[in-house]
Amino acid sequence: MEKGNDLFNINLIDTPGHIDFAVEVERSLRVLDSVVAVFCASSGVQPQTENVWFQAEKHGISKICFINKMDRVGADFFAVLNEIRTKLNAVPLALQIPIGSEDRFEGVIDLITQKALYWTDEYGETIQEKEIPEDYQAETGEYRLKLMETLAESDEMFFDVFFDTEKETTEEIIFDMIKKACQLGRLVPVLCGSAFKNKGVQPLLDAIVAYLPSPDQMPAVKAKDAGTGDTMELKRTEDETFSGLVFKVVIDKHMGKLAMLRIYSGSIQPGDTVQNVRTGESFRISRILQMQSDKTLPVEKGNAGDIVALTGIKDAKTGDSLSSPEHAVLLESITIPAPVIRVSIEPKTNADEKSFSLVLAKIQEEDPSLVVERDRQTGETLLSGLGELHLEVTLEKIRLNHGIEINQGKPKVSYREILTQTVRHREKLSKQNGGSGQFADITFEIGPREDHEPGMEFINQIKGGAVPGEFIPSVEKGFREAMEGGPIGGNPLESMKVVLLDGSAHSNDSHAQDFEVAARDGFRTIGKTCKPKLMEPVMQVEIQTIEEYTGVVTADINKRRGMITSIDEKSGRKIFIAEVPLASTFGYISDLRTLTSGRASISMKLSHYALVPDFMINTLIT
Repeated sequence: MEKGNDLFNINLIDTPGHIDFAVEVERSLRVLDSVVAVFCASSGVQPQTENVWFQAEKHGISKICFINKMDRVGADFFAVLNEIRTKLNAVPLALQIPIGSEDRFEGVIDLITQKALYWTDEYGETIQEKEIPEDYQAETGEYRLKLMETLAESDEMFFDVFFDTEKETTEEIIFDMIKKACQLGRLVPVLCGSAFKNKGVQPLLDAIVAYLPSPDQMPAVKAKDAGTGDTMELKRTEDETFSGLVFKVVIDKHMGKLAMLRIYSGSIQPGDTVQNVRTGESFRISRILQMQSDKTLPVEKGNAGDIVALTGIKDAKTGDSLSSPEHAVLLESITIPAPVIRVSIEPKTNADEKSFSLVLAKIQEEDPSLVVERDRQTGETLLSGLGELHLEVTLEKIRLNHGIEINQGKPKVSYREILTQTVRHREKLSKQNGGSGQFADITFEIGPREDHEPGMEFINQIKGGAVPGEFIPSVEKGFREAMEGGPIGGNPLESMKVVLLDGSAHSNDSHAQDFEVAARDGFRTIGKTCKPKLMEPVMQVEIQTIEEYTGVVTADINKRRGMITSIDEKSGRKIFIAEVPLASTFGYISDLRTLTSGRASISMKLSHYALVPDFMINTLIT
């Protein structure tokens, strides 16, 4: 975009807001410098919005808010402003207030320049600047003062300027203070409009340029030297050594595999050789593309700060670091959420069997939050994902993009298990097969972690070399692999603590593999005596409906083993917040529509894992 005589290049990534597509948000946030959070002026801050917001908080990136759909029935700019403050624990800084709302939404008042902006044509391409209408002057004065006071509270320097009657608070000083406070995360600028009619978009773009950081204003990139493991910093400049992160892989029908890359330092051109640090392989870049929605534009160079697509990278995966072969560096990877729901799938016709496997491999490359596995007992192919909608969209893609019709079973919950009691055990493996045999002997304690953190805590208390040091990692590996199948129903263990106490080895017959096997066998032998419990994912559910349906909604939540945590009222609608086990939410959307004659909306996000009541275990595990 152009502002004055300057030209600015803005890389935009649009992500879904639904919680089922959390991986899209996560990998986008990992490579972005800033966020524009879009809120509906009518429905405000929803549960999935909270989830995305706190994902952005985790990455520590600057944010601007845009309250959209000001022309929609029920639009309330000031109510959403308050929700940003209360629900997101943020400090919103209104830079504008709307002129009217719903079908009377005409424009906005810029609180900094103190001018009224009107869009004079149907699609908002022409902006007309006018004086503030008389009936809005009191409100403008009130919110202009709030803006100045909020800035003064966030910055001591501005406080001194604002309350010094001899100094003039110029627009330039205000712009600078907003930029500083925004980039430090002290407050969040808020604008509004109606994007569908292009009203308010131009001031939003100006705010992106004015307040959000450009790549060269960001701190140096933290990385690790792939050879030494030493922590290092890279300048975000073109003359620095090249580094970039693959944040998404797309399989295109015509161009093959496209690796979406954020370039953090240095630059690349077609013909350059770069290294995939994960695989250690080097490859030659054939083409560099700029993505524009569904179109691609070849570019001659990719510079620090750019987001581009590369062709010809065979083994690229989400989270891979690419760098100069002369100086391989490893960037922080991308966190992939664990799937919570799975469904058995198969092609409807035997003719599609071969291509079915290839397609499943492709969709896993594109979306690493999908897991495809084979059920050992039934031989079924299981597809796991982040929610019902996530799986539905994936299966629809397979049908539309690859022409494969699929039979699917009922969705199943991805349960987890946890141990509740610590038990001591000795496991001895001793076999002779003629020649070199197998021998491993370990004594260990196994049980729950005291710090309640996920994953395995492994403590080695072997003394005097009873088990040679080179075999200890194999013991740990064996227990880690054993965690993938718990003692109740073969579900992954949420957490576990293992203390290796004693053991012995044979000078000829002991091998690393033997100690892996002993650890796995020991876990299987002793697992059930550790009093394992089943854990299930629990969803936070928000339901909005009218007063008339309060009774049926409450009864339905209780029927689903849910627990209501709050009931509020907003714009004449009841808002229920509840925690409901995922197993009870299948088909919830259609059931709720039936119960409320279509006069309810529902949104869900994963809250936590909780213990399944003992009386429910046999019902849930089939």
